Amino acid sequence: MKAPERITISMDEETARLFRKLRDELGVSQSEMMREALRFYSRHRGIFATVEDKKLYTHAEMLSAGEHVILDIDHWLLFLSFIDSHPDAEAFWEKHRDVCRAHAEQFRHRLYNADVILRRLEACNLFKLSRTSDTEYTLILSSDLSKKFVRTEVEEILRGMGFAVEIKEDFGKIRVKLLH
Repeated sequence: MKAPERITISMDEETARLFRKLRDELGVSQSEMMREALRFYSRHRGIFATVEDKKLYTHAEMLSAGEHVILDIDHWLLFLSFIDSHPDAEAFWEKHRDVCRAHAEQFRHRLYNADVILRRLEACNLFKLSRTSDTEYTLILSSDLSKKFVRTEVEEILRGMGFAVEIKEDFGKIRVKLLH
């Protein structure tokens, strides 16, 4: 059997501290730690190249808690179009506002600011977020069908957290301005 290839690497102080900490927590040798890290990175590097760290963490957090689902965009739009045409649609919208208010209460306890909330909702793929100033955001929708849902969610959550907001609708966009 061929002897394993030996590689020497240098680490700055912070990286070395992190390396030792993980090695000790996992209870593996330095070599095994490096092999595992390289295999992991090799399998998942496409994710790291395309998704920002914070969004990846948010997805993992939301899905692992079991309170969120991944839904095909066509199914999402189908649900929304069905709701709008349903004779009892207002009952849905009232329940939606109730859920949003519950989210506001939950987020208020986590001390989230408006930027965190909007980025969290963006991670749900409800819209693409563009921050136009310190107090203004544009939410770019994938479909006009989602406008009422998204507007209600953003409005109820932010106001429920105590933020004063001004919301304007454009075609395919929602503009959110935080008022002082």
